[in-house]
Amino acid sequence: MSSICKVSGRGAVAARRCLSVATHARRHQQHTRLVCCPTIVCPINSFKFGIRHLHQTGILFGDIHTIQTPAFAESVTSGDLKWVKEVGDTVMVDEMIAEVETDKTSVPINSPVSGSLKEILVQDGESVEAHQDIAQVEEGEVAAAPAEVAPKASEPVSETSSSESAAKAEKIEPPKQVPPMPKAPISSTPVADIKPIEASKPGVNMVGGFSRTETRVKMNRMRLKIAKRLKEAQNTAAMLTTFNEIDMSNAIELRKQNKDMFLKKHDLKLTFMSAFLKASVYALKDSPAVNAVIDDNSNDIVYRDYIDISVAVSTPKGLVVPVLRNCNEMNYVEIERGLATLAQRARNNELAIEDMDGGTFTISNGGVFGSLFGTPILNPPQSAILGMHAINERPVAIDGKVEIRPMMFVALTYDHRLLDGREAVLFLRKIKTAVEDPRMMLLDL
Repeated sequence: MSSICKVSGRGAVAARRCLSVATHARRHQQHTRLVCCPTIVCPINSFKFGIRHLHQTGILFGDIHTIQTPAFAESVTSGDLKWVKEVGDTVMVDEMIAEVETDKTSVPINSPVSGSLKEILVQDGESVEAHQDIAQVEEGEVAAAPAEVAPKASEPVSETSSSESAAKAEKIEPPKQVPPMPKAPISSTPVADIKPIEASKPGVNMVGGFSRTETRVKMNRMRLKIAKRLKEAQNTAAMLTTFNEIDMSNAIELRKQNKDMFLKKHDLKLTFMSAFLKASVYALKDSPAVNAVIDDNSNDIVYRDYIDISVAVSTPKGLVVPVLRNCNEMNYVEIERGLATLAQRARNNELAIEDMDGGTFTISNGGVFGSLFGTPILNPPQSAILGMHAINERPVAIDGKVEIRPMMFVALTYDHRLLDGREAVLFLRKIKTAVEDPRMMLLDL
């Protein structure tokens, strides 16, 4: 700088400041770029500097993030990948882009950033393992949906001002566009001569004008696991079913009188499931063999002092059986709260594999679909399952008279290797007694 011209006084101070700022900028070049543009004018003491600061934002758009499958439970090694998004689709932070269907549940995969799905590394339906790369997401801004602007409220104005504004609006209003003239003459074909377009008919597998095509769909892992377990239950256990019927008059009256207060105090609906779970716990305590299981490896009978009841829930993806644990320590409110939580998580596909492990007894309510009668299949390795059915009014004999009562058929399927018919029948009668008259549970009779 001294070779160009001699700088002194304020010019020298400015030059030193410029060099100091430039040195500071080089030390922090990751955050700030400093461009120093010295301009020297020949008259001494007229030294000028132009400094521009170029700031960078903290978010670096365009970064590529690799998406991996999450960790699975110990009992699950792999699953089938099912894509929810396609290449080019925009995604938000924590938005589900795919899910892994395992033997027991579906594990969601969410995007860690907002942006767009750039590449899919594993195709739909292929098997994946834990922590496997499946896709790449390009980070970037995602335009939010435009909000609808509410029209402004009309303000009261005088007649003169309104007329003046109307006149101005007429002057400002652009002229209406004249529709363009058609380039080709309009068709003059009569409407009667126009034939409707026929739907394309497949030329394959047509017999007598009816389609005979077949469509093959891959069975998902959950359905495969359900089929395997049901077949194992049939091949392993010696299943037998006993039946009974329950007069639901008292249970319906109890619910009718207390459901509003129950909802107001506990913010929960009072259902019949809590009555059957409580009655099952009451009967299982009286018949511990029903709560036991056979260990096929050692041929031992394992008795449990805890009661975990599995509740069969039908979802669009298949039958899931979440477990309500320690039912023997719960009252009606705690049972209803636990059932509501499990049902909500099942509807939202949020059930974890741990929620369905274990269980000492199962209750299946086919009555919600209108089932009148049925024989449930055991949920191995459990020894018994209770089947509930629809409530229908039927004529029954009460004290020598015929009355119309709301009746429900119940079925108990049990493993005859462990339970004899006497134990199974008495167990089902115990449930019947407790549901028809809850005072029996209160008095422990």
